[in-house]
Amino acid sequence: MKRQELLDMKQTSMRVREHIIRMSGNGGCFIGASLSCTDLIVYLYKKFLNVSPNNFDDPTRDYFFLSKGHDVPALYGTFVEMGWLQEERLKNHLKTNDFIYWHPNRNIPGIEFHSGSLGHNLSVAMGVAMDCKLRKQKNKVVVVVGDGELNEGSMWEALLVASAYKLDNLLIVVDRNQFQANMRTEDLIPLKPLPKKFDAFGCKVKKVNGHDFEKMNETFKKFPFEKGKVSVVIAETVRGKGLPSIEKRADRWFVNFKEEEVEQLLKELHGAKKTKLTSETIVAR
Repeated sequence: MKRQELLDMKQTSMRVREHIIRMSGNGGCFIGASLSCTDLIVYLYKKFLNVSPNNFDDPTRDYFFLSKGHDVPALYGTFVEMGWLQEERLKNHLKTNDFIYWHPNRNIPGIEFHSGSLGHNLSVAMGVAMDCKLRKQKNKVVVVVGDGELNEGSMWEALLVASAYKLDNLLIVVDRNQFQANMRTEDLIPLKPLPKKFDAFGCKVKKVNGHDFEKMNETFKKFPFEKGKVSVVIAETVRGKGLPSIEKRADRWFVNFKEEEVEQLLKELHGAKKTKLTSETIVAR
């Protein structure tokens, strides 16, 4: 990867994180998980996927599905930086006059499918991958899933079918930030050893630092990882990446920050001291 390209991705990710922080006020958002997958989404759209407003309706385009839909602020922010979405519309987050909701919505150009209950978008992506195979097309079909989402049985059912049909045009990216809602994954339903689980379902697995663009590029450019097998990337990430005050914290998964906290978090993102946070968080039981 060229130096200027790398610098551009880092700067884009920084701006996307700024958008996420601003969306964490006035109703709040799932800020921790959105920050963990920011670099992944920026890399995929700027470097890996063949998709743009020029080919949104082209059946030979690449397909992207955000199964962990609560990370959509990172996707909206990326769309803004790609020039696909007006930045002003982000101010409509959670308002009834627009479609900038907590989860992806197909009324936003570039969104392939909505999400909601975790665990179902892998099946959707698998169906699209199968259709592309039947049409003898060369599309890449990419789905980003959460590690906590792997508790859902539908994920593993979809993998059984995808492996049976040898869907090597399907790439599953696991945002492995080690948390689900307000708990660590290993404290609820342990996932380790995760690579062996995917191996057992007939996938070819690689691990990567989900915040290192050069390492991601080395990994993703090898797709498909093996002919006739579903490819899986386990991206090791940090919940709340970029904000030391909320990084790796179980109690800061969803917060509606006060205006003054948002301003301090924006400064913290650029190197200022940790923000003193007093806003309450949602507790899932």
